[in-house]
Amino acid sequence: MIRGVIFDLDGTLIDSMSVWSDIDRKFLAENGVEPPSSYDVTDVVRKMTIEQAAQFFINEFGIDLTPEQIIRRIGELVRIEYEENIPLKPGVRELLGTLDSMGIPCGIATATYRELAEAILRRCGIYESFRFLLTDADYPRGKSCPEIYLGASRLLGTSPEDTLVVEDSLHCITTAAGAGFVTAAVYDEASSAESGEIRRKADHYAGSLYEIKDMIAAMRS
Repeated sequence: MIRGVIFDLDGTLIDSMSVWSDIDRKFLAENGVEPPSSYDVTDVVRKMTIEQAAQFFINEFGIDLTPEQIIRRIGELVRIEYEENIPLKPGVRELLGTLDSMGIPCGIATATYRELAEAILRRCGIYESFRFLLTDADYPRGKSCPEIYLGASRLLGTSPEDTLVVEDSLHCITTAAGAGFVTAAVYDEASSAESGEIRRKADHYAGSLYEIKDMIAAMRS
């Protein structure tokens, strides 16, 4: 029986992954770097913490900035999108309403800057639906390690085996599953290339959050 839910934010609750791809390319271009054609930069850094991504840009492309300067600049580039433009994924409000009606608490674990995450959650009027918002600032090792999920379950007052983790990316599903959590993957275009492996790793796979809502209701019936 599911007693709590941990949500990812980008690509899961909000439709933001294309924004990050554009920002990565814009940041590199303004520093005189042509984005490589041999691999997708965004796909590489989305598996990293913000600090790791900043160091990657320095090491990989020789950008003459400190990690702190890179983090600050990328934050500036994406802030307006989170504050004004990025929409919720379809089905978010309905899913949160179902969890509330069933008395199932939920929280967010994200690699996104805290101020950006708070901005979009407040703009969309769903900030109060979550018990907590955990970020890389709370757990610097990010989602390649299970500590952020374990910390989230403690805040929910649940155990991994009765806590559902909802994510869109393979490495996050892999980490959560390895720590004993029940996992549900929701489709996002940015992760479509890994969809086959995601289906194999996740306990549940859904094309939308509406399906996650129905799945949770069925699991509790």
